[in-house]
Amino acid sequence: MKALVTGATGFIGSHLVEELVGQGYYVTCLVRGDSDLKWIENYPVKKILGDCLKHEILHKLTDEFDYVFHLAGLTKAANTNDFYSTNATGTENLIKNVIKYNKNVKRFVYISSLAVGGPSMDGVPLCPCSPPNPVSEYGRSKLQGEEAVIRQSDEIPVTIIRPPAVYGPRDRDFYMLFKMVKRGYLPYWGKSFYSFIYVEDLARGIANSVKTEKTIGKTYYLTDTETYSNEFLTDTIASELKCKYIKLRIPKSAIPFIANIIQKLTKTSIINSDKMTELKHTHWTCNCEDAVNDFSFKPEVTLREGIKWTANWYRLHKWL
Repeated sequence: MKALVTGATGFIGSHLVEELVGQGYYVTCLVRGDSDLKWIENYPVKKILGDCLKHEILHKLTDEFDYVFHLAGLTKAANTNDFYSTNATGTENLIKNVIKYNKNVKRFVYISSLAVGGPSMDGVPLCPCSPPNPVSEYGRSKLQGEEAVIRQSDEIPVTIIRPPAVYGPRDRDFYMLFKMVKRGYLPYWGKSFYSFIYVEDLARGIANSVKTEKTIGKTYYLTDTETYSNEFLTDTIASELKCKYIKLRIPKSAIPFIANIIQKLTKTSIINSDKMTELKHTHWTCNCEDAVNDFSFKPEVTLREGIKWTANWYRLHKWL
């Protein structure tokens, strides 16, 4: 089995590479010239220099691949247009070139986001049948990526995966939360509820989603099946780090102002005006029942276990 992975050097992508290699795949990674290869350099993978925004490089996608896992994308950007060029145009370029050079591909898997579904307005976890309702530019750009994939679904078999918040070793977004809790303070603007998934469970789910034809043409949420409050999350982190923290209460009306200041200072921080647009909503939850039924998805890591392992990794690598 031969697989092409885009976004392989990133947080989720590198874990997927590890999972695919462990399952016996011959893995090729499409990487940009400026990519940091440290998370995949110890795995027996082939690397192709390329960029989903450059048609002239994508001709290297020949019929040698059985599966294409498309994870390359932007989760934060200094310029809104960058979301759409990478998450939408880049996805459309890739799938069209796969069709052109590899029409016999067994599956094209697009890794999207809960941001496409949007927040739950009634507190009930979203299912794939819920109408998309993105509230951020990131979510709208990922929706356009999904639409590009769906437009080609008559040409090749496709599957779409929408993860919620993903955490685990190598992640830098949750790392900021760990750092704030360890320093003893945390911005707080009210109670919220979230679905989470540990990165290794997500990688295993992505890999297993192609093992049955039941998943062709379908969209799935993958979660650890539980719903957690933001307070439970931060209390769990504090317990693992053996520290205490105080909540810095911030009125929701001040969130955009604070986010704009941080964005100007950091350019591409996860704390930016687009992400804050999402965080103003209180329920970011989803249901993975379809995945359980169609390809026996079974998350193995609880939030407490995952937070412990993530904290240990941060300590080992001297991030904390």
